[in-house]
Amino acid sequence: MDANVERFDLVVVGAGPAGLSAAIEARRAGLSVVVLDEQQRLGGQIYRSIQDAPAHRRKVLGADYSAGAALAESFAACGAVHRTGAAVWNVDRDRTVSYLREGRGQTVRGQAVVLASGAMERPFPVPGWTLPGVMGAGAAQILYKASGAIPSEPVVIAGCGPLLLLLAQQYLDAGLKIKALVQTTGTADYLRAAPHLFRAMRGWNDLAKGAKMLRAIRAHGVETYTGASEFSIEGADRAEAIAFRHKGSRKRIASSLILLHQGVVPNTQLSWSLRAEHRWDEAQLCWIPRTDPYGQIDDTCIYIAGDSRGIVGAKASATQGRLAALDIARRLRRAEPEAMQRRKAELQGELRKHVRIRPFLDQLYRPLDDHRIPPDGNVIVCRCEEVNAGKIRKYVEVGCLGPNQTKAFGRCGMGPCQGRLCGLTVTEVIADERKVSPQDVGYYRIRPPIKPITLGELANLEE
Repeated sequence: MDANVERFDLVVVGAGPAGLSAAIEARRAGLSVVVLDEQQRLGGQIYRSIQDAPAHRRKVLGADYSAGAALAESFAACGAVHRTGAAVWNVDRDRTVSYLREGRGQTVRGQAVVLASGAMERPFPVPGWTLPGVMGAGAAQILYKASGAIPSEPVVIAGCGPLLLLLAQQYLDAGLKIKALVQTTGTADYLRAAPHLFRAMRGWNDLAKGAKMLRAIRAHGVETYTGASEFSIEGADRAEAIAFRHKGSRKRIASSLILLHQGVVPNTQLSWSLRAEHRWDEAQLCWIPRTDPYGQIDDTCIYIAGDSRGIVGAKASATQGRLAALDIARRLRRAEPEAMQRRKAELQGELRKHVRIRPFLDQLYRPLDDHRIPPDGNVIVCRCEEVNAGKIRKYVEVGCLGPNQTKAFGRCGMGPCQGRLCGLTVTEVIADERKVSPQDVGYYRIRPPIKPITLGELANLEE
């Protein structure tokens, strides 16, 4: 069977900034490259539908989004093979990648693999968050990028993170009225981030963008709250209002569409399935795979680049992809050593520049404990199996030590998402109940298939 497996020098999983940049750099070094991506078009989530977006939508989404067009054009011209609609369901340490495409299971093997699966929105488990009419702000932005869809009525945007301000400005520019912008970020967050301000000032362009967005939002007369806490969504069969505490009093804003967001976290399902070592990062409050400086897991010739290695943003993700490709070219002896070292030094300088602001942002937009670790036992944590926080705490009382055991106690993490949407919350709830670090609790043992696959698709696996 191995003789019939399709082979490339490099297999890239993901067609966002990191994956596309890795492919472009690898092609410059003369490597054969295939890029597998679940979407039908280039761009990942950051540059979603960049090749199809009309001029007015690009204008609304801004210059940072439009910058993805040049990357897409460079990729299209580089000669890499692009497999669209390819859902990767397994990666082996021998660098065999299994994926579904057009109803058939297929495999490809590389001398090296770059995993660039990006980020996902952090869960926001507060009372009522599972009601119809509540969704992630990031998901709402993806809808606009993909099809130009915007809400038909005024919305409330609530939580923290740069995306909160960005989406608010984009909606206003698209002609939508925003009922309120409710931010958890307050004075205490600015004080915590202050020690990192000097370093962040060296990336003053990014800070200026945030200030400009906030001014534009206020100029539109949007009702704005800062330092909000204790969120809950009210409603019987669907969302009717958001309630929160602000300056010592309880506020309520009626709305049938509420967009929640408290940052993004790495999508680590593939790296966990490879049994890579991960560490709990206290700055970003998430799991991050341990790699070498170029993103390699152990000595596997499997690399991780971009936000799936730790949240760094689009520009830094692209640079990480290029650095991974350069190191792969070195290992495969496809580049002249001196030229490669110069290129590496140049890219490492770029990466340092792009991540200077990250410690400031991590502290400024740190999600509140109560919005990650529900104190209300009735709050649903595992949406697939409808397991609430109270049940998980009860599991701990009778001896449950980690997320894997919650599966045996109550099927938590065994639904269609394979624990992707509840994993971080389950880890933190157990850690909180046990009074230990999340590092001591661990994460789900992720096994293939990463994406659902039918027996028929498995039987059709190309040999």
